[in-house]
Amino acid sequence: MKEEKKLFIETLGCAMNVRDSEHIIAELGSLENYVLTQNIQEADLIVINTCSVREKPVSKLFSEIGKYNLQKKDGAKIGVCGCTASHLGKEIFKRAPYVSFVIGARNVSKISTAVNNEKFLSVDTDYDESAYAFGEYRNSLYKAYVNISIGCDKKCTYCIVPHTRGEEISIPADLILNEARKAAKNGAKEIFLLGQNVNNYGKRFSGNVRLDMDFSDLLNCIAEIPEVERIRFTSPHPLHMDDKFLETFASNPKVCKSMHMPLQSGSTRILERMKRGYSKEWFLNRALKLREMIPDVSISTDIIVAFPGESDEDFEETLDVMRQVKFEQVFAFKYSARPLTKAAEFTDQIDSEIGSARLERLQLLQDDILDEIALSHLDKIYPVYIDELRNSGYLAGRSDNNALVQIKGDENLLGRTVNIKITNPKRLSLYGELVL
Repeated sequence: MKEEKKLFIETLGCAMNVRDSEHIIAELGSLENYVLTQNIQEADLIVINTCSVREKPVSKLFSEIGKYNLQKKDGAKIGVCGCTASHLGKEIFKRAPYVSFVIGARNVSKISTAVNNEKFLSVDTDYDESAYAFGEYRNSLYKAYVNISIGCDKKCTYCIVPHTRGEEISIPADLILNEARKAAKNGAKEIFLLGQNVNNYGKRFSGNVRLDMDFSDLLNCIAEIPEVERIRFTSPHPLHMDDKFLETFASNPKVCKSMHMPLQSGSTRILERMKRGYSKEWFLNRALKLREMIPDVSISTDIIVAFPGESDEDFEETLDVMRQVKFEQVFAFKYSARPLTKAAEFTDQIDSEIGSARLERLQLLQDDILDEIALSHLDKIYPVYIDELRNSGYLAGRSDNNALVQIKGDENLLGRTVNIKITNPKRLSLYGELVL
């Protein structure tokens, strides 16, 4: 047996990166006998799993590499994985020559080879690991992330993801179901499905595989696993929110009633420039239909302000959508040009100060909306799946509609769904007491 070695891993970015890091840990544990450590100075291997969706995480990468190079012990290796690895490739070696290997977001299964070959580089976005069976490792005993597709076929003009994760390929349903069954039998009562456009599932599989299964069918199959109590997913695309999908979402009792609907802009003109494929009217139709079908549904979104060419009128259209939908959560960012994207070439970029002012206005409006929503939770009772132990004697979990709920309690509540009465609702978290 190989000598035990220590692995330190830092994950930047989205839930898909979190799952990729779990795959890296599993592969290195089973094939190379690495065990995790939180002490960087004892690590034999330091891995940074990167994000490139926005500029800030890319800048942070080289800051982190430099810091880790100063902290690491003699002989320890540093590796860079993920989306930034995909698009920068060998440039990372030039800017940080002490990096040992670089592997892209579509090449995670090569991690064992990477650690055994100095200056290993693999950033092929056409590489297909959709049918690769990774080993088992999960950060949580109570919730399991499961990839259902890799890559993205959309051509959004602001987004670098198609250039870092390649074309969209659905993972075979039998692999997904086997992974979900195994996770559920090991105690994960909540299955969280991941993909760039989850509700486009089934459009293309690897090789000659042909399966007559769409995302709604997949949701129903996972719901048939007895041990699974809750199913969540991210991110669906508004363009693919057909009636079958909405009806499955509304009617299946195991599918949690929270929907992430990335708006990006409320202006149809800007949505066309973004190549999002839908209009303001379509988005509102789908969101308000959800509100009608499920009164307690929560809807979250992503918004980009100051996209090239965005006028004051376009921005007001975005605020109008916010007022009509009343999102429970908004992830809003000022546009930043990303390499390899069409929008970076647009000549009508918006002044940074204008972008900052618009972002501030949007956030103030969202704060008002959240205050209104928070008050609506007071004295209500929600079933909450407790999956996190926090400081100061608090436990945390999510309601069916994804509200973060915290209560005082001990560890025997972990992994259980309990009824909680909300006594102190805040914008970002609801505090309550156990109802016996």
